[in-house]
Amino acid sequence: MAKTPSYDGSGLVNLVAEIERLLTGNAPSPGLGEGMSVPPAETYVLVLFDGLGMAQLEHPSAASFAAAAVGSLDAPFPTTTSVSLATVATGLAPAGHGQVAHLSWMPDLSEVVNTLKWVDLSGAPVTYDYPALMPNPNLWERLRHAGIEPITVQPGDFSGSPLSRALYRGARFEPAWDVDDLIQATAQLAGVPGRMIFTYVPHVDFAGHVFGLGSEEFTDAMRVAVSVWEGIAAALPPGVALLGTADHGLAEFPEEKKVLIRDPRFDSLRFAGDTRGVQLWGDAELMDELAELAGGRLADPSLLVGPSPTPIALSRLGEQVLLPPDDIAALPPGFDKRLRCYHGGLSEAEVKIPLLVG
Repeated sequence: MAKTPSYDGSGLVNLVAEIERLLTGNAPSPGLGEGMSVPPAETYVLVLFDGLGMAQLEHPSAASFAAAAVGSLDAPFPTTTSVSLATVATGLAPAGHGQVAHLSWMPDLSEVVNTLKWVDLSGAPVTYDYPALMPNPNLWERLRHAGIEPITVQPGDFSGSPLSRALYRGARFEPAWDVDDLIQATAQLAGVPGRMIFTYVPHVDFAGHVFGLGSEEFTDAMRVAVSVWEGIAAALPPGVALLGTADHGLAEFPEEKKVLIRDPRFDSLRFAGDTRGVQLWGDAELMDELAELAGGRLADPSLLVGPSPTPIALSRLGEQVLLPPDDIAALPPGFDKRLRCYHGGLSEAEVKIPLLVG
């Protein structure tokens, strides 16, 4: 199990800060540390491949990614999509932007919310002031203030979703309806100097979760992701910097490595967070017993999300976080037990993500 992810030079937040600093001269977080750099340019394209951890670059179909990798970064904790996308959207660690879980305790709502779908644990929609979720100003607003146009290219189905409304306040949202559309939109939009294009590619993560890392479906998804990378690289005009990364990696868990938390003695605990980092509230002795059941350890989550957590971040974080062993997925009631792959924890498979340069 890794230590706290880097937020001071080799983290996802530092890549975002490096791009912002190159475009505007300033950023609220440290840039990349010594030994890591991105090329100067008037326009940047940052492509985020959901689920493409460093371990996934060993896949036989990932040769183009492996060739483009110039180093590895750390995903923020918890290593999950909504948290990492909030880091991109703000240029802040989770301690600063306040999104601290996939299944997040929202004290102002007094319930646990799935922050990807904005539903509660029963699946019912949750109403919220979504655009107000991110700190003000976010990355897109700071770029726009500096004369840089921020544009995000996303699957068209995400247009107007609660998560999109939360993450992309201040950015132009460009829907893409298939892979070719995604490639063409990204390349064409990058033809204007003074832009930052953020393109999101979901295929690898979905296939890993549903079908597993050794499946034909995962191979197909990896080929699609590679085709996006190669297609954008081939179509970009000169002078545009192409960068790629991920939000987290993937770790696969067979059924016998899933610990279902169903003992009634734990019913008084509140559960949130992620399968690989279960946030807990309640009786300290019960939390200790649960950690022993899962073979894991308890940690203070406020020490894992970055420096100087804001009051909002602290209000959403558990009193403790259960970190299972690297080979165990812990599944309280309301967590999806059907998946093949999980993430959210501190194993290298989850934390280490690539820095790609095209």
